[in-house]
Amino acid sequence: MKQWWQAFSTTLKGLLERPMWLMLLVSLCLMSLIYAKGSVWDLPVGVIDQDHSTVSYRIIRDLNATSKMKTVSYSNLHEALHDLGRRKLFAVIIMPQDLEQKMLVGIPVTIPVYGDATNRLAGGQIQMDVSAAYQSILTKYQQTLAQEQGFSPREAQVLITPFIGQTEAVFNPGIGFAAIIFPGLLVMLLQQTLLIASIRVNIMLRAKGNVPVAQTLGTLSALIPPWLFLSILLYILWPWVLGYRQTGSVAEVLLLTFPFLLAVLGFGKFITECLGRIEHIYLTLTFITTPVYYLSGMLWPLQSMPSWVDLFTHLFPSTWQVNILASVNQMGRPWQQTLPDVGMLLLLGAGWTLCGLALRWLRLHRQRRQLPG
Repeated sequence: MKQWWQAFSTTLKGLLERPMWLMLLVSLCLMSLIYAKGSVWDLPVGVIDQDHSTVSYRIIRDLNATSKMKTVSYSNLHEALHDLGRRKLFAVIIMPQDLEQKMLVGIPVTIPVYGDATNRLAGGQIQMDVSAAYQSILTKYQQTLAQEQGFSPREAQVLITPFIGQTEAVFNPGIGFAAIIFPGLLVMLLQQTLLIASIRVNIMLRAKGNVPVAQTLGTLSALIPPWLFLSILLYILWPWVLGYRQTGSVAEVLLLTFPFLLAVLGFGKFITECLGRIEHIYLTLTFITTPVYYLSGMLWPLQSMPSWVDLFTHLFPSTWQVNILASVNQMGRPWQQTLPDVGMLLLLGAGWTLCGLALRWLRLHRQRRQLPG
């Protein structure tokens, strides 16, 4: 215990005297400022009204009233497409001729929309708002036509909209977290920096020769307090500054982050035994970060991946932590329901540590056999 405490205090003191790990906060501020608005707002969209009817005016007014779009009127398609190509617009919407007349007689109407396919997030928002505005107008006209056929207002409403959808803000255990980029970014930053620090410590300990187990554990344990402090800043303080919805308390976040840090330390032990020198850390982790980022489920749902790829993704601590953090701190899931995932994190950390120790034993065994008898 004395050796553990001595190694722990010495390493922690060195980390506090030269807090280079705080550089992570600067990196975080620069990268996450793009998410400061929370979503896309006031997207400029060109509108060409070829009908100039009550219906077209109302659709354009409804589109402009949404928080996602800001309509800009154009007299011809050529000018609008020119501005779309120069990235002044995100889409161009055309109100075709005889729009109102076709709707009154029940003829299907197509509203052409030219979108910027290079920005799928903005394009998806515009498509949803256009469909909602058109459907709202169409419902009103269908209700008017039904009343002209002898239906009462109540009967017409039930005929056109027999079901009324309602969205409740509850946690859905089966949801994919690919769309929750921000907490995923925080998890990746925490994992990447702790991996670099733990691998450096492991390689330095390995260079000293036969270091007692207590001293090794004490040195590695000293990395946990600074990264727990970083987790408060990354998961609680910074999202609060940016105005993100948070449902988890500080105690819950720390409780759920601690197993993640242990799993990352185990993963770092395995990578250490695969590397030879300290400079290999930066060469190797540069190529590891991007694949892990894509495989973690932040950019593509895990449910949509091939089964063998999905199995491979769950070998990384970040995959489990993204699920835990996003569900508890963003979606209101009770932390007790994440205990199976926490158990998998602890099991994963132990598994990576055993694999690293096995590689270490094999390397030492090979070196002994190569020594002259």
